Amino acid sequence: MPETYDFIVRGGELVSHAGRGFADIGVKAGKFAAVGDLAHASAGEVFDAKGLTILPGVIDSQVHFREPGLEWKEDLESGSRSAVLGGVTAVFEMPNTEPTTTDADALADKLKRANHRMHCDHAFYVGGTHDNAAYLGELERLPGCCGVKVFMGASTGTLLVPDDAGVADILRHINRRGTFHSEDEYRLAERRPLARSGDWTSHPEVRDAESAIRSTRRLVGLAKALGKRIHVLHVTTADEIAFLADHKDVASVELTPQHLTLTAPQDYERLQGFAQMNPPIRDAAHQAALWRGIAMGVADVLGSDHAPHTREEKARPYPASPSGMPGVQTLLPVMLTHVAQGRLTLERLVDLTSHGPQRIFGLADKGRVAEGYDADLTIVDLSARYRLSHADMASRCGWTPFDGFQARGRPIATIIRGRLVMNQGELVAPSLGEPVRFLETLAA
Repeated sequence: MPETYDFIVRGGELVSHAGRGFADIGVKAGKFAAVGDLAHASAGEVFDAKGLTILPGVIDSQVHFREPGLEWKEDLESGSRSAVLGGVTAVFEMPNTEPTTTDADALADKLKRANHRMHCDHAFYVGGTHDNAAYLGELERLPGCCGVKVFMGASTGTLLVPDDAGVADILRHINRRGTFHSEDEYRLAERRPLARSGDWTSHPEVRDAESAIRSTRRLVGLAKALGKRIHVLHVTTADEIAFLADHKDVASVELTPQHLTLTAPQDYERLQGFAQMNPPIRDAAHQAALWRGIAMGVADVLGSDHAPHTREEKARPYPASPSGMPGVQTLLPVMLTHVAQGRLTLERLVDLTSHGPQRIFGLADKGRVAEGYDADLTIVDLSARYRLSHADMASRCGWTPFDGFQARGRPIATIIRGRLVMNQGELVAPSLGEPVRFLETLAA
């Protein structure tokens, strides 16, 4: 008797940890149940993927969805809508909201807000501070927590931990991999007078490459001394890539599509405040080093650092303009374009967007097309040619730094736990997101 599944994806080319080839994929109870020739099998629902490419579900491990407190920029619904329209199946959201996510009640509030509102699966970082360091070992084990995030620079209030003593105190109390924004706040403070009013090309001078490598050297030294694992977000400099290549025993590395694509000074001149983010977009020499980091395996994951602000906010003259740009919806189209241009292979992109997050963050049942794992898939049309535009963005901010970008490769469908959530640019099954599970907290 033919096998019966809940859902079958038929006829596409699958690119996964097992290689690349044409295969059907069978799903039961939201989990992968079979990969191979399922021509004689039946299912309650079938997705025809002929002519399309099937990827493990894309995971974006750095987004700022701004809720609570900053909902005029973004919220959990609009941010997750952007995610699934861009082929992203799960996101990890940052703690710099108002109030900040620094205790159990704030984490519980975010999970409650996400319930039956977010369209993709999700987890939330707890912010590490001077005040809550002693409690982080408990907080990082709470369901729905993806880990502890620390701002060594580029933050304000209690979330800023610029000093070695504060960072060391946090590292001593956590057992999971700590996640860090690594810029030296002391050097940044010294260099703020270098900002030229209305001149965004001065942004990478204020937040220079030395600010980044100085902080990262300090961070790695503390991690080595304390025997802890760290994850360095949005690495931007040639010095950091070379340094971190020698410290992979403790440090994992994130890169962003923005830093791999936009270049100083020309994109500051073209986009002005809309090119402003922290750490900054840098020049072509630093960007070339980031690409070497991908080629040589130094980079572990890609994150969008989706951090929207309104057009009005971004139009303020530098340095009054805020740093940050949207990116969760454009992460995959931009990177598929780089694949088409020969900058990296599709297999390497899969490693950076699904297998990498699974390894680095210890996902319990995501990041691989394998029996028993959540049936998360991102289906793309590699032959698609189109132009990214502000009008297509679902983010509440309504803009993208990639407006006019000639993309090659389009997300066609987003499947989360065996449910078709996005199809042909339309949200077809809203509000199905659930908290992500992690190996290190299964017994919590």
